[in-house]
Amino acid sequence: MGSHQQEPWLLENGKPRVLTKENRHGRSAHSMSSTSLRKKSSRTLVSKLPCATLRSILLNLQEVILGTKLSILIPAIPAAIIAECYGFGRPWIFILSLLGLTPLAERVSFITEQVAFYTGPTVGGLLNATCGNVTELIIAIFALSSNKIAVVKYSLLGSILSNLLLVLGTSLLCGGIANLKVEQKYDRRQADVNSLMLLLGLLCYLLPMLFKYSGASAALTVDPSLHLSRASSIVMLIAYVVYIVFQLWTHRQLFEAEDEGEDGEDGEEEQAVIGLWSGIAWLVGMTVFIAVLSEYVVDTIEDASDSWGLSVSFLSIILLPIVGNAAEHAGAIIFAFKNKLDISLGVALGSATQIAMFVVPLCVIVAWIMGIDMDLNFNLLETGSLALAIIVTGFTLQDGTSHYMKGLVLLLCYIVIGACFFVQRTPFNNQADVTNITLKPTTNAVLSA
Repeated sequence: MGSHQQEPWLLENGKPRVLTKENRHGRSAHSMSSTSLRKKSSRTLVSKLPCATLRSILLNLQEVILGTKLSILIPAIPAAIIAECYGFGRPWIFILSLLGLTPLAERVSFITEQVAFYTGPTVGGLLNATCGNVTELIIAIFALSSNKIAVVKYSLLGSILSNLLLVLGTSLLCGGIANLKVEQKYDRRQADVNSLMLLLGLLCYLLPMLFKYSGASAALTVDPSLHLSRASSIVMLIAYVVYIVFQLWTHRQLFEAEDEGEDGEDGEEEQAVIGLWSGIAWLVGMTVFIAVLSEYVVDTIEDASDSWGLSVSFLSIILLPIVGNAAEHAGAIIFAFKNKLDISLGVALGSATQIAMFVVPLCVIVAWIMGIDMDLNFNLLETGSLALAIIVTGFTLQDGTSHYMKGLVLLLCYIVIGACFFVQRTPFNNQADVTNITLKPTTNAVLSA
């Protein structure tokens, strides 16, 4: 791209804004994974337009709408809106909304990185730390507004399980098979930090659940368990803030996504392709569309469950995270093929940590503000699955090396957990008070004996 093609809003002191080594550390593994799904398009035809305003608009559309390999799914966004407006089948609205969320999540990551060209790496890192899982957060908020606490818990739990077992397992499996003759290594220090954060989160999830079983009467433990969950959520948010400081300032070298340049098409430094205010406008617009589709998902998930004969827990824990985070997952696998496991681990563990330590406690606090009683009790089966996933992942990553067998074990663990929720037929209600239909009578029987 010649300098004559540069628009004024892309220039800094007369030169294109570039991603230099000095600010490259602002790129996280999350944004690097999304980069692998982007595609460059020729600006030759658009740049010949005489009208500068029209040229800027078309260049923006070309970069944002067509600049991804997932652009084939973008028509699902208007299709979902049309299906909702004209009263099409609710399951169709559900699946179209899920498909539409996939490219939107990837585009948010792209636009966040573009904004970071102008705001600097630190602000860019903060944007990524808060917007990295914006899809899950918006879905959770809409579910809370509809008082569907079970959907909130299931979807967030599913995102953590998906990142730890499905994404990481598939990445290690594919990377191991593609690099059979190469010893795969990664920096285990980042994995250790994320594992510690996940274990802290697990403690905060376990205690409210165990607290309910410690008393003889459920009525006596409901309020204390809720208060404990809110206090734990505040602690988790504080820990996440310190984790961000640790990641972006004091120990940022542990979290840098190494990009040595050999994978680029021409080895040139990357340049901004949209302007600052254009990026902010696109970010707001993308968030609005994510909010609309998230509302459709929440409103139609029960209808889809009834139509397909699948439980809401299975759709929320398994299907929602797989489809909603497909772009991020694909990027992690691509880098594993290239034997860049640090990026793959950064995507999987970083996203799981962000959901466990930021999105979940934030939902508890938001529910508290909304006057909704949401606690951190994910119930016995769900919490047990999460605990085993964190423990198995921790053992898998303890030696700093990888092979395909490790990935296979993680993937098989996910399949077994998925099968468990597939056959589960727990009655679903909006209050998520399925407080353990099986264990509570047993506990009461033991206590009364």
